[in-house]
Amino acid sequence: MPPSATAPVDPPQPSAPQPQGGVDRYFKISERGSTVARELRGGFATFFAMAYIIVLNPIILGSAKDMYGNQLDNGQLVTATVLSAAFSTLLMGVIGNVPIALAAGLGVNTVVALQLAPRMSWPDAMGMVVLAGIVVMLLVATGLRERVMNAVPRSLRKGIAIGIGLFILLIGLVDSGFVSRIPDAAMTTVPLQLGGDGHLTGWPVLVFVLGALLTLALIVRKVPGAILISIIAMTVVAVVIDAVAGLPEGAWGLTTPAWPGNPVSAPDFGLLGEVSLFGGFGKVGVLTGILFVFTVLLSCFFDAMGTILGVGDEAKLMDRDGNFPGINKVLLVDGVAVAAGGASSSSATTCFVESTAGVGEGARTGLASVVTGLLFSVALFLTPLATMVPSQAATPALLAVGFLIIAGSVRDIDWSDYTLAVPAFLAMVMMPFTYSITNGIGIGFIAFSVLRLAAGRGREVPVAMYVVSAVFVFYYAMPALGLT
Repeated sequence: MPPSATAPVDPPQPSAPQPQGGVDRYFKISERGSTVARELRGGFATFFAMAYIIVLNPIILGSAKDMYGNQLDNGQLVTATVLSAAFSTLLMGVIGNVPIALAAGLGVNTVVALQLAPRMSWPDAMGMVVLAGIVVMLLVATGLRERVMNAVPRSLRKGIAIGIGLFILLIGLVDSGFVSRIPDAAMTTVPLQLGGDGHLTGWPVLVFVLGALLTLALIVRKVPGAILISIIAMTVVAVVIDAVAGLPEGAWGLTTPAWPGNPVSAPDFGLLGEVSLFGGFGKVGVLTGILFVFTVLLSCFFDAMGTILGVGDEAKLMDRDGNFPGINKVLLVDGVAVAAGGASSSSATTCFVESTAGVGEGARTGLASVVTGLLFSVALFLTPLATMVPSQAATPALLAVGFLIIAGSVRDIDWSDYTLAVPAFLAMVMMPFTYSITNGIGIGFIAFSVLRLAAGRGREVPVAMYVVSAVFVFYYAMPALGLT
């Protein structure tokens, strides 16, 4: 180059914003292009988007009985649900430093309520949740969690998610009274019916229908906190209807909508620590117990992984290679949260996809999670307000959540490859049709292994899938072998 020529100069690169204090430096707020104000707004948005779990989780768990006929106290369940959400979300904010909130997982709580508890005592069932959390932590510590994730094909994972969504939807329809079991189903080919007698009648069912329409309309309008708004609005409607119509006791089910008088009360920690780690194995046997723990583990495992990656991508926390820096800390907190949920008797605590509400408000760091966790802590003292919500006002959320799960998963199934599509299809339909998440997972795993072998593609099946499929085959064969 001639001496007189001027070499091209790269344009100056903008320097990273300097941290504004210790909080900014710890949470890397400026580094991630956020502000304290955005994190605060994001924390509030996430809380209001997922606060419905304070009502729904006690309804799901409180409506079930263990093998001795015992039911969990609704007020204590509210405390347990809020406590585990506050603890886990604060932990995720301080240690994981991501805008992801956690609470009792919809789907896994139905596993605990409808599959574990009827076969053992409540402390036994919660002990299995704690064991699942310990396994998650061990998988993270050994680096196996991400590798195990890769063993299950993406299409089958999505099929499992859709099955859980359909199962949640069915639970909501039944708990609301919109659908009911025909009392003498053996005399007819139809096991379910509309309403209580083949028709939609009664004020409680009307509250559910109006709530479902309101919830879906708000979601279509993309209103932040749509589910919570609907629950509050329909609870007010239910309180007015009950006061004016004078409905008989039990018309609303477990919870009668009535103003509690004093909305503030001290939390009841009676369920905290009511856990028997290995008692359930004595009730159902070692193999069945292991499968129960595995079912809880799988439900938490894939739901959390998908949420973490989805929120991380939306919050632009991925590096250039598409990896999530520091994901092991996030996964470890998730494992602790699962165990903490069992220890509090609120069922497994997991990451909530509603955290995207906070990300939409600009949240990029764990400070938003700290805000959400503190709001859950305040909610500990508002138990009477949560326990006045009837199931007919809360269960429209199950319909909405079921739809959102299905809508977010069905397009990701490879329907052109029948060795993937058929197992995914079986997993999704067997969960609601057999009223069992375990059956959906087991049948999906077995079908995948068998169909890949039949197609001459057996080498494409990970060894872990063969092992798990064999365990499920033995599990289904146990009654024929006289082992139950």
